[in-house]
Amino acid sequence: MCALAADASPTSTANLASGNRIRVGTLAELQAKGRHLLKTGSKQIAVFASESGVYACNNRCPHEGFPLMEGKLTQGADGGGCILTCNWHNWKFDLEGGETLVGGDKLRRYPVEIVDGEVWLDLSDPPLEERRTAALESLRRSFRRHEYTRMARELSRLQQAKADPLDGLRGALDWTADRFEFGTTHAHAAAPDWLALRDDLAADEQERLVPLLEIVGHLAWDSLREPSYPFPAESRPYDAASLVAAIEAEDEAAAIALLRGALDKGLGFRDLEAPLAEAALAHYQDFGHAAIYVYKTGQLIDRLGPTSAESLLCNLVRSLVYATREDLIPEFRAYGEALAAWQEQGADGGADGGDGEGSEAVTAEDLRRLSVPKVMQRILRSSGDRKALYDALVGAASADFLQFDLPVADATDKGVSHNVGWLDFTHAITFSNAVRVLCSRHPGLWPQGLLQIGCFIGRNAAYVDRGYDARRWRVDDPDAFFEREMRALFDHAQPEYIVSVHLVKLLSAAKEEITADPAAPWVSDMLAAVNRFLHEPLKRKHAKRTAQQALGFVAAES
Repeated sequence: MCALAADASPTSTANLASGNRIRVGTLAELQAKGRHLLKTGSKQIAVFASESGVYACNNRCPHEGFPLMEGKLTQGADGGGCILTCNWHNWKFDLEGGETLVGGDKLRRYPVEIVDGEVWLDLSDPPLEERRTAALESLRRSFRRHEYTRMARELSRLQQAKADPLDGLRGALDWTADRFEFGTTHAHAAAPDWLALRDDLAADEQERLVPLLEIVGHLAWDSLREPSYPFPAESRPYDAASLVAAIEAEDEAAAIALLRGALDKGLGFRDLEAPLAEAALAHYQDFGHAAIYVYKTGQLIDRLGPTSAESLLCNLVRSLVYATREDLIPEFRAYGEALAAWQEQGADGGADGGDGEGSEAVTAEDLRRLSVPKVMQRILRSSGDRKALYDALVGAASADFLQFDLPVADATDKGVSHNVGWLDFTHAITFSNAVRVLCSRHPGLWPQGLLQIGCFIGRNAAYVDRGYDARRWRVDDPDAFFEREMRALFDHAQPEYIVSVHLVKLLSAAKEEITADPAAPWVSDMLAAVNRFLHEPLKRKHAKRTAQQALGFVAAES
């Protein structure tokens, strides 16, 4: 055994400190007891005398804070050294070499000096830069097994070391940059909304930590055990049309090379937003995620600065290249025909309206209960007044969202094409938010954006209960509602990142839309729909439905 006798009695440190050095007691006393607990200020330091020497470390196990004074000391496998085991969860620390042998976080040790038969400790903290580097490296190691609580501790250590609070996020983006096979995920897209929540509503350090932890943890989860998917290294001269064409051709190598050429020229996201938005809206694709990802990537780059731009843009371009193109399947094929007709009739999406094609007035009720082809045709009849059409589309999407037929989500006797749930309706709102912002900046994209909102409405129409009484979900005070529900996100209790990000994304999008136009005719329905979504069941696992569909699929193969 490594240890001598054990005694956990603490010693007062009054009048014993000298600068950053502190006296423990005599070596003989320590050897007689085997271990000693020293308390100074907020610190608790465990001091051990073993056959191989005297060691001092934080008494609180870095895992969950249990007292290491109660731990077991043994020799290393080679018969040397001194191994300390925390008996609560079996974490093991090499007190001599400093390694954590079983567990994660590194244990803080203190240099020991024996002077004239007395034991002294040096309590000097390592330099701030060393502490920051150590915390970042440990944060990175926590990704391997998605150690959520360890991530929280390392982000806290970064803060304690006076680092930029966002450095942990920047590091996470760097470490995971090439770990996303299909590019941008919800982890990236929700990040600016989490950061806005942190800036606007966090009341204390605990609440300021939560959004960072949610983003970093989600990045870790989405990249968990993923191999590297390297981005092409080639750079070629950039022009916007070529970038759009390369994405359309699903040519990642060419698209990334053009992106690198743009970055080599010193171009930033705002210089690239127009072609990226054009590529994102070239199809009704990726169930609206493509446009949302463009908008949110720009917000995140604005927030983090240019050092994170390359990895974020590479992942965005990759996601656009691999985006599913739903307008090529029969259900949404009418979209392409409608877009061609809009362009032929010369509608420019202007707000003034006009005579002739596209001048018919439209309301939300005109667009509800229609199939995708009929929604497309109805949009064309009102294409001249962009603002009225946008309000009608968002109004229809909000009303359908409010009256979602909840039993549809529980059905177990339908085919895969009827796997519809709450998120099919929330996406119409987050997508509309991205459309408004992107198309306001790049007005030539309004036809694509408005028609694609219509695709959501036509697709969801079959899953709406028009008789549903939604009065109990009405919101009287929008400001109080948003503050209450967004503050609840600091302790959301959702075990799945995919759920918590949809909560923060939907609330953020709805708040942006209502803030932009608080008198819009759809405000009441949107607020009520969001309220209902937040407080109704969200079924995430469909065991019986999955079994039924699998049996049917396999039977059809026979």
